Amino acid sequence: MPIIFVILLCVAAAALGVTVLFLLPVFLAVLIFSLSILLCVFWIWMLVDAIRNQGLSEGEKIGWVLAIVFLHFIGSALYFFLGRPKRLTPRPGI
Repeated sequence: MPIIFVILLCVAAAALGVTVLFLLPVFLAVLIFSLSILLCVFWIWMLVDAIRNQGLSEGEKIGWVLAIVFLHFIGSALYFFLGRPKRLTPRPGI
């Protein structure tokens, strides 16, 4: 991925006849914006998944939803690795 970024930066600079340093802030802004959109989508996906996960008890759901809401990406990542695997094993009695 970084190699593609550098190649695109050099090609765009050559096409416009400017130095690479002139376009670097623009490409960094686009990269940061794209990353923030992806993180936002991941956060919403984990929040919806925590609410709909039938492998969690009601108390666990509330705890995970609060963790995801208040810890944002860290809470989402923790849920992805720790809470989401319980989706495969539904609670008994459901």
